[in-house]
Amino acid sequence: MKDLHQFLISPAEAAQQHGPHDRIVMSSRVRLARNLRGSSFPGWAKKPERVKVLEAVLPAVSSLPEMADCFSEAMDNLAALDKQILVERHLISREHAAKNVGSGIVLNREESFCVMINEEDHLRMQALRPGFQIREAWTAIDRLDTQLEKRLDFAFDNDLGYLTACPTNLGTGIRVSAMLHLPGLVLAEQINPIIQSVNKLGLAVRGLYGEGTEALGNVFQVSNQMTLGESEIVIVERLEKVLSQIIEHEENARQTLLEKKAKVVFNHIGRAYGILANAHSISSKETMNLLSLMRLGVDMGLFPNTQRSLVDELFLTTQPAHLQRQLSDKLSAEERDLVRADMVRDRLKNVGRPVTNPASGTVN
Repeated sequence: MKDLHQFLISPAEAAQQHGPHDRIVMSSRVRLARNLRGSSFPGWAKKPERVKVLEAVLPAVSSLPEMADCFSEAMDNLAALDKQILVERHLISREHAAKNVGSGIVLNREESFCVMINEEDHLRMQALRPGFQIREAWTAIDRLDTQLEKRLDFAFDNDLGYLTACPTNLGTGIRVSAMLHLPGLVLAEQINPIIQSVNKLGLAVRGLYGEGTEALGNVFQVSNQMTLGESEIVIVERLEKVLSQIIEHEENARQTLLEKKAKVVFNHIGRAYGILANAHSISSKETMNLLSLMRLGVDMGLFPNTQRSLVDELFLTTQPAHLQRQLSDKLSAEERDLVRADMVRDRLKNVGRPVTNPASGTVN
């Protein structure tokens, strides 16, 4: 068994990954749901049947060329902390983290492909890319799916398409999504109309960890809702179009805020920096929300000598499981808040306070 933590890309390295429009689009993902013909869906299957599916799927996925030197493991062999770290990295769902015997994971070395086995469906395979790369993620997962179809017999109906545990995934089984950082729209109080208009187009807007979660750190996930009756490429193209419009709205909101409400923006960002650089106890929720404002400040040029990757790394390392992983002792929530504050203060000690006239470098 490989050590998950020796296998995973370090948070610093993960934060260095770049892609198109990554000021706003943090990552792109395309997921396909597939099931084996003749086997019960995971939610209905007894334990022996789930184990049988896992034993068939795990080697089939692990032997793919894209999965060379992969991490493949049954979920019952992973510690609860390891599962939570995979959730915090958006590699597996919270639902999959709750699975044990009969479920598994296959993750490639670059963390660009991850396959959940016996989550809601027998296979949930996903391609992940940094920035705005929906089409590239779709091309990659389509290729992986084609190869797997030669090794596994998927449940498919000529009228309904791929059969899935949840009717909303029926047909293509595709879920296309992007994780967006939208502090401009939130500060400008334009986020709700944007969400409503996106919903009317048949797309879903969710929080940081997907369905039923809040948008911590002004991070939202936008994805398609229906998968039946349209081809994959039509779904991909529609999401690309909507995301391009959201990017434009966010850029405009940021520009308008700077032009018309500069003091409001500087106040939010200055306070965020002040708390992060000086706090001695801070929760993960508050940290995420303040780091979001600091990330906005970096993008606006208010921290001229600071890289966005520093903020993105702190986004990850300040979350509970990542924080716990760095320390040998099990910490209570209160103790984590103290350690988190110490770590953030230390990482920001060489970051000067924001300049409020970035062009001339004048400090307010």
